[in-house]
Amino acid sequence: MRQITERTNLNTSFNPIATKIISDTPGRLRLRVAPGNRQAEKIQHIANFLTAQPHITQVRTNIHHGSILIHHDGQTGTLAEISATLRDIGIIFADITQGKTEAATGISNALIDLNQRVERATDGTVDLGFLFPFGLSILAVRQLMIKGLQLEVIPWYVLAWYAFDSFLKLNHVNQTQK
Repeated sequence: MRQITERTNLNTSFNPIATKIISDTPGRLRLRVAPGNRQAEKIQHIANFLTAQPHITQVRTNIHHGSILIHHDGQTGTLAEISATLRDIGIIFADITQGKTEAATGISNALIDLNQRVERATDGTVDLGFLFPFGLSILAVRQLMIKGLQLEVIPWYVLAWYAFDSFLKLNHVNQTQK
């Protein structure tokens, strides 16, 4: 058995980690870690800590999917012991999609990743919060120049409104901070 040496480190170094119980069968428990907490270091610390518990026989992880598979002795009360152990190291059980489907969460994560790549590529000069409304503004000006003030297909003023509105929503500034 491994010695439990990481307990204090886990309690102090991590914020609560949201997880969801995906499957609970006798002798086996599968957890899904929230996308924001799927770092290899965090999941490995959890796995190491769980492996050191006497009632747990095996822990397998899949960082990409945020999955932690826990094999335990299946005795009555083992799930309660595992849950208590997980809470001790900062894991909370919640709806990790927070009202969104996993597909919506995946798309959100992809957009966040794309935004970070754009920021890195431009050395922080622009991000998607600027580029998207700017692109709509260009389309609005194009529509105005080509179509004039005609109210066809997508009028210029609709694109202009979307540009303005999306800029405000994507770059909201809390006025109380100033």
